[in-house]
Amino acid sequence: MAYSQPTDDTFFIESDEPMQSRMSAQSAAKMIARKRQDIIGSELSRLAGEEYLEDIMDHMKQMEMETLPDASLIDMQREIQWFMRPYLIDFIIEAHAAFALLPETLFLTINLLDRYCSRRVVYKQHYQLVGCAALLIAAKYGDKKDRVPQIHELNNMCCNLYDAGMFTQMEMHVLNTLEWTIGHPTVDFFTQLMVADEHDEADVEHMAAYLCEIALYHRDFVSTKPSMMARASLALARAILGRPEVTDSEWDHNENLTLLTLSQHLQQPSLTLARKYSTPNFSRVSQRLEAFMEEQAAMARRAAQPPTPAVEIASKPADIYSTPVKGHGAAVGFEGYLTPPITPDGPHFQAQKDAYPAPRCPVTPVHQSHPNVYPSHQQQNMGYMGMHP
Repeated sequence: MAYSQPTDDTFFIESDEPMQSRMSAQSAAKMIARKRQDIIGSELSRLAGEEYLEDIMDHMKQMEMETLPDASLIDMQREIQWFMRPYLIDFIIEAHAAFALLPETLFLTINLLDRYCSRRVVYKQHYQLVGCAALLIAAKYGDKKDRVPQIHELNNMCCNLYDAGMFTQMEMHVLNTLEWTIGHPTVDFFTQLMVADEHDEADVEHMAAYLCEIALYHRDFVSTKPSMMARASLALARAILGRPEVTDSEWDHNENLTLLTLSQHLQQPSLTLARKYSTPNFSRVSQRLEAFMEEQAAMARRAAQPPTPAVEIASKPADIYSTPVKGHGAAVGFEGYLTPPITPDGPHFQAQKDAYPAPRCPVTPVHQSHPNVYPSHQQQNMGYMGMHP
């Protein structure tokens, strides 16, 4: 079979100029069309959001109640204790930052962890494994595929304490226990809505996120609704940064209690978390919170040690016929001794000075009789004991 040869002499001539101009024109046309599609899509989303916003919010509020963990059930765990929680949260935050996952992935991970621990008995040696499985599920649910952690990467972070089969088995066990109900309106979701509605600045948003992650370490907020936590964290963030409070509606008793409890857990946050929020990307809010707490402590010390009020001495005319008194520190026209200094010095008054120590808010207690579960993620190799319902 004969093949016809091309008659055009320029067929094999390599010339990129016409092709480049043609490709650049096509790329520009595609870019313009893509921008138009994005504009149209954004406008349609805005219109649909305004139309269905009330229904969406009702659905989200129903979901947050259905997927809310019960802290009292976690109290019934036999081996894992609340003093172990900060070590696991530190590990999850480090892994979350290492893989550059979305903010809502972190909150969804802790929600899956707490929901599983409120339904199943968890052994101490499997506590970190449950946290890794929750992180895998949350990342697969909301993050991009190329950012989902690999099992061998998580195992390296766990110092090769587990094998690949244990991660897969635990992941399936968590999903079956939760009946494959993964969706949960996180506190980050409600925070974004409130920030957009109230036009808060970026540093207020970053401070609120920092306060919400501080709350992850404490039992007091395990059963707190995400919408309530978002509102309390934003109000407290505005107060810390000196911004005016938004009075959109009245606060009920539970919201006031959440705000007060959150304000009592700001002393000495996790060093891992403080280091995360000390970068310019997060407006260095951890350093600003530390400065605010130091200022509050100084004000409390001044309030606990009020200065002695000055004594007004009534002037008395000198008696020219009396014998002059020569005492220590005697002054002309004054009989007797001078009033002692307002702030007394010396060992006699040190006891009174130390009687008013600066108040400190309590932090998460660390059980002294138990060793750290995950100090610096150095763990000993322990046998796999299986899953028990």
